[in-house]
Amino acid sequence: MSVCSNCDGTGLVRVLDARENWVSRPCGCQDAERERRRIAATQLPARYRDCTLDTFEIYHEADRSLSEALLTARRFVDEYPAGTAGKGLLFIGNMGVGKTHLAVGVLQRLVRERGVKGRFCDYRELLKSIQNSYNPEVRTTELELLQPIFAAEVLVLDDLGAQKPNEWVWDTVALILNTRYNNRQTTIITTNYQDLPAGGGNQSDVERAAREPSLGDRIGDRMLSRLAEMCIRVRMSGKDCRKGVKQARFG
Repeated sequence: MSVCSNCDGTGLVRVLDARENWVSRPCGCQDAERERRRIAATQLPARYRDCTLDTFEIYHEADRSLSEALLTARRFVDEYPAGTAGKGLLFIGNMGVGKTHLAVGVLQRLVRERGVKGRFCDYRELLKSIQNSYNPEVRTTELELLQPIFAAEVLVLDDLGAQKPNEWVWDTVALILNTRYNNRQTTIITTNYQDLPAGGGNQSDVERAAREPSLGDRIGDRMLSRLAEMCIRVRMSGKDCRKGVKQARFG
């Protein structure tokens, strides 16, 4: 790591005060180092480190919901924490519309500008890690894995519902969401599933047979109802931008 040219690595700089006396003041490099450490503590994957609200690009003729989602994300940051009252965001939409980009963008701005202690968590990877902790040869316990999730001031839970549901999955999701809800902690969630109840709600038998699984199917209706209290819904529609990137690179 390079040494700051202003303070020579001491963390202090000499400046003149109002009475023209030389005094020591904290160097700006210390703020930058603290910010770097806060970002590192989020456990943000390398592929998302450049995802900010400023780098979220809305392509030509994009669905209006994308610009509205960006506006909501910016407003959320501006109003945090007093104006958000412990609520988070639930980004809903098909793959590749930019849900994770906006969720990470919100997290990064809160960490950088508000000094928030945040955490990024991939839903599927978390569940696999917890299951692996039951292996007697693994020394990490379930509590040790969940503690940072419970402690994060702002948590990004990416790709909620991606894991095939069963009773254990539902219980684990309930533990995470209920703990954060009870502690009034901000949770930002992305999902590819529509926030509809399990079984298709009031749909006909034909509609149920043809429909895609819903978020209620994946996490249970009780937790779907909990999300309605925890998060502001942000719906995003449009084409899969990642396919366009792949075609541009490899096509």
